[in-house]
Amino acid sequence: MRLWHEQLIKYLPRQQLLGQHRECCALRGNGWEKPHATVNYIFNYSVTHLFAYHCLVMDEMKKRGYTVTEEWASPSYRGKNCEPIDLTNFDKDTLKKMEFLIKSGHIYEEHDERYMEECLENLRNKGIYIHF
Repeated sequence: MRLWHEQLIKYLPRQQLLGQHRECCALRGNGWEKPHATVNYIFNYSVTHLFAYHCLVMDEMKKRGYTVTEEWASPSYRGKNCEPIDLTNFDKDTLKKMEFLIKSGHIYEEHDERYMEECLENLRNKGIYIHF
């Protein structure tokens, strides 16, 4: 389980991009706050950060012509087997921040240069070389 560095999303091969979508769906659903060493840092943030990250993934999928279940476009949706998130407690500032995160493409502080290199190395070990 891994969230690729935000800047890599548009370069990911099909398999990794679709896998990232599945990871985001799982994390937004029953996987929220279930420990996993590779992604534990996301639980230090509001679920809105994960939604913003997932939006980047879904936007790239749509650009490539893949179909995305429309329910995932709602920040409250958590999958068929989970209760939706109650957004009534989210103030306008939180929702504006979520929109800003989506537009900025820099969602997690941990996604720094060191993490970028770690992700690139992980991809190289899979035989995937990304140059940008």
